[in-house]
Parts: sequence; C-alpha cells; structure tokens
Amino acid sequence: MVQHVAHPVEILLVEDNPGDARLAQEGMKEGKILNHLSIVSDGEQAMDFLCQEGEYAEAPRPDLILLDLNLPKKDGREVLAEIKANPRLKRIPVVILTMSKAEEDILRAYDLHANCYISKPIDLEKFIAVVNAIEQFWFTIVQLPMDGEK
Repeated sequence: MVQHVAHPVEILLVEDNPGDARLAQEGMKEGKILNHLSIVSDGEQAMDFLCQEGEYAEAPRPDLILLDLNLPKKDGREVLAEIKANPRLKRIPVVILTMSKAEEDILRAYDLHANCYISKPIDLEKFIAVVNAIEQFWFTIVQLPMDGEK
C-alpha cells in the first residue's frame, strides 16, 4: 500500500560531488513521491544542518539521510557515528550512497549502524534508477517511526 503524505518527505543529501548531487536531484524529480531535497557538501555542514546550528537554524528535520563516505572536513563515517550516537537523530534512517565497494567500508558502515549501504553506479540511468528505488523503498514500503522531534 502506498503511503500518502500530506507534506513532502524531507531528504538530506550529504554529497561533495556536484555531478552526483545533480543526478540525485534528477532521480528525486522523476520519483512519484512528493519530496524536498536539501543538499550539503561536507560533514561539518551535515552536522550543522542536523543540529539546526548556524546558517541551518531553520533546517527541516530529514526523514531520510543519503550520506557519502568520502567527504571534506568531516568524513561520512564520523558523521554517521555522530548521528547514531545522538538521541535526537539516531532514528533517522541513514543510507550510505558512495563509490566505495571496499568490504572494510561496508563492514564499518554497518558497525556504525547505517541502515543500508549502496555503491553508486557509474552509469547515469542506473544512478537515477537507484535514487528512485531508495525513495520508493523508504517511503512506500518501510514503516518509519513517527518521531516527536518533527
């Protein structure tokens, strides 16, 4: 059964590659789910956004985080660890979306409680299809907790 939401789902993309960020935007536009995609380009911005600090004081609380591992300033592993250690943020699903297929990266991400790990396809159409599938899965199939922090 498709979940009908009155408000757009909030998605935070943490991605330092402008090309991949654009592809993710395209994938979300093609999706059938009303969404609002916020994009930050490094780990420090991600934590400021999530903690609503500085220029992100009015940032929406995301329903889903798409997180690259290899980021400037603070890498994705550190960001993931901070999210999952924070009682206000730990229930937000975090999907690792990265170029790395290294077993050690996969294991480390799950050790840090990532909700899923996806290697970015290089092919444009496949990348858009993956982003679309992420959106479909997390917002039509999965039952997410209604978090009082919204």
